[in-house]
Amino acid sequence: MKKDKHLLTDIWFILISAAGGFLLSFTGMSIAWMLGTLMAGCILSIVRPRWLFMAPDRRGIHRRWLALGQMILGIELGQKLNLSVLSVLREQWLPVGIMLIFSIVMALFSGYVLWRFSRTDMMTSFVGTAPGGLSAMPGIAQEVGANTAIVSLIQLMRVLLVVMTIPFLVIFLFTKQSGASQAAAGAMASGAANAGIVPVLLTAGFILAAWLSSKGAKLLKFPAPWLLGSMIGVAAAQIGVSGFAGQDILAWWPPEANQLSQIFLGATIGSKMYKSMFTGVTRVLTVGFISSVGLIGAMILSAVIVSKLTGIPMITSVLAFAPGGIAEMAATSITLHEDSTFVVAVQVIRVILVIAMLPPFYRLLHHLSQEGSGQLEKRT
Repeated sequence: MKKDKHLLTDIWFILISAAGGFLLSFTGMSIAWMLGTLMAGCILSIVRPRWLFMAPDRRGIHRRWLALGQMILGIELGQKLNLSVLSVLREQWLPVGIMLIFSIVMALFSGYVLWRFSRTDMMTSFVGTAPGGLSAMPGIAQEVGANTAIVSLIQLMRVLLVVMTIPFLVIFLFTKQSGASQAAAGAMASGAANAGIVPVLLTAGFILAAWLSSKGAKLLKFPAPWLLGSMIGVAAAQIGVSGFAGQDILAWWPPEANQLSQIFLGATIGSKMYKSMFTGVTRVLTVGFISSVGLIGAMILSAVIVSKLTGIPMITSVLAFAPGGIAEMAATSITLHEDSTFVVAVQVIRVILVIAMLPPFYRLLHHLSQEGSGQLEKRT
């Protein structure tokens, strides 16, 4: 009975928090549902009004909602890793690989700067500056014990900086070059329009593959198992089916699924925030802003160099390697008639690398920092 009571309370909390996402969605931001839900959930968690029916000593809603949101996000990311993405990676593997490694190294350096010159802890600094996106990194922050409030704020700040600067930069500073135009934009079309029996059956198969892979990843103690496991499972199924058919096969995937994922993630993360998590936030945001500007500038300069060396169109290169979100950079590339397939491929591969590679690194850092603290205490 207690479990059922918590379930109803969780659903009530999610619905109220989602109202914030609904209101913010009128701005047209691709991450509006998560951001608005997170903000509303954070306010509700701190204020704890009586009509919320949440016990004062209860720290957030059940983790099942975070797992569900991560699995939906993983299914969506896994579907993006198709034959077209592999073709792009095969043709441009060297510059793409070098730039992706460089972007991760620069993000780690940015995290070091944030940790060194602000009062936040090491784990929060490195997770907050990782170029994994606002949808994925706050959830990983909870997995590794980082401050989710600070991580969310830093990730949001960088995404907003990229979205507000990169499109104008490529329009006004770079000469417009001919890209892949509408043909590439068509490759970004969602499978939601193909709601036939085969796409629907394929969707069911993807959901099953995501669930089984997530369970396996959890048994193997993978970091963020519901996100990483579902992403790997669906990517393997997508590539397998497309390879058998000899072309990319689109599953039926409604756009509302992305909104639902953002709601679950935003509500869960927001429900676990409390006042003390925002201590020293002004200094952290100041240092985070400076390090984010430096990271964006370094990535733009590197993208320009890659364009000169490889012949990749300048605007396409900048959009592909900019440390923003997948949806934001894809939408910009389509608007500017650039090669959106290449942009999405690079952005997706970077997110996958960040999600797969960095959490174990964070845990190693956490382990080393605890050992260092223990040795220091013994000496004193």
